[in-house]
Amino acid sequence: MSRRPVMPGHRHNKECWIAARDGEVPPGAFIGGEDNGEPMYVIRAYYEGSLLPGKLLESQEQGYVPWAGSDNAVFEYEVLCDFHGSWHPCSGDNIPPNAVPAGTSGDGEILYVGRVVHDGTLTVGKVQPSLGFLYIPFYGEELSFSIFEILCY
Repeated sequence: MSRRPVMPGHRHNKECWIAARDGEVPPGAFIGGEDNGEPMYVIRAYYEGSLLPGKLLESQEQGYVPWAGSDNAVFEYEVLCDFHGSWHPCSGDNIPPNAVPAGTSGDGEILYVGRVVHDGTLTVGKVQPSLGFLYIPFYGEELSFSIFEILCY
């Protein structure tokens, strides 16, 4: 397992992140969404100085993270595994206290896992509280949504 960021204010991590690469899906991977009937897994990856939540479709042999307006491919990532949380409605910066911290921005802000239905897919991405949006990587773009679901314990 690769290094974990320090999540201030979070008393006990109950999730497990397993290092993987090139489309690999470890046993017990958490399914967070779907695209055309294919499971979409929750991942996180280091990209441009941030640890960003994102998505993985096994058929694409790479993960994707939203950053700077783009859908960015990542070939090394961590997959959320052996997790039994649930999704809760969320909007803007109203982050529930039991939301799962999954990364950090370049300036140290904690990022969370969110998802939304868009164009027939249930797509996973990052929630950045200071901006009040869920950002998803979607066909070359980073799209933002103010109403979404957030992953919680």
